[in-house]
Amino acid sequence: MTRRVMLAEQLILIEAELRLLGWWADTPPSAQALASEQPFAVDSMAFEQWLQWLFLPRMQQLLASGGALPSTCGIQPMAEMVLVDRASQARSLLARLGEFDRLIAGVV
Repeated sequence: MTRRVMLAEQLILIEAELRLLGWWADTPPSAQALASEQPFAVDSMAFEQWLQWLFLPRMQQLLASGGALPSTCGIQPMAEMVLVDRASQARSLLARLGEFDRLIAGVV
């Protein structure tokens, strides 16, 4: 299995975790919120919204287009910081994000 396939599968697992946690929304944030230029859109949406509406689509698009992959991601440390009050609830999501970080870095 190629690294790109493993990354694509990991994105599906991240989405599944968001859904299991009840953190998946049917309605997107406003266009203004989606246009945030702040890292992780911290000024306009919750972290789980950023995952759903920005991170997952961008990574899926990058994989589908065959574009160059980043050499690092660092999404798990950010998630741990943001979800500190919900860490036990988000344990599986944090693990999935950590696996994504390892795959992006080429650590299989």
